[in-house]
Amino acid sequence: MNRLYHIQKGTIKIDQVNIDDYKLDSLRSKIGIVLQDVFLFSGSVMDNVTLRNPHIKKEQVIEAAKLIGVHNFIMQLPNDYDYNVMERGSTLSLGQRQLLSFIRALLYDPSILILDEATSSVDTESEHLIQQAIDKLIAGRTSIVIAHRLSTIRKADRIVVLDKGEVKEMGTHDELLEKKGHYYQLYKMQFAHKEKINQ
Repeated sequence: MNRLYHIQKGTIKIDQVNIDDYKLDSLRSKIGIVLQDVFLFSGSVMDNVTLRNPHIKKEQVIEAAKLIGVHNFIMQLPNDYDYNVMERGSTLSLGQRQLLSFIRALLYDPSILILDEATSSVDTESEHLIQQAIDKLIAGRTSIVIAHRLSTIRKADRIVVLDKGEVKEMGTHDELLEKKGHYYQLYKMQFAHKEKINQ
């Protein structure tokens, strides 16, 4: 979608315009991506979320952190926003790194957001925080969420179930449960035992 790779078949359109017809820098400036493996470099929390962009002010970072629900966690770090996360964020947990990447995405305010397995490697406690952050992050923007954890995609307007690169099913959460196909089987594996415990 952001033209890192050439399309082999078919076309991708945004607002009915082929992505090849957009200027590359314009296209990429409108797309935010949060990956499974978050890259953090040696430097402060502030440096990592702003990517050292001098036009982003600390007040904006704090506002974004509060919206995502991470401000209190950052304030508990030594030197808070000036805390050095070290190379690849080695002093932070996977969940904490992921939350910083959400602030980064929010600061650049993309029109289209792609979350690629953003919750796959985090523990249950961090997942709850991250799920709340995702809800804030995707509000009011087109979001493409790639996930194995169904909790991340249950609220989506349209869910596409892929198996070995092939589209198997498409619909809302409720529609796919009614079909009792691939999605239903995944749902049963991930949620059925939780619901029994809660009953």
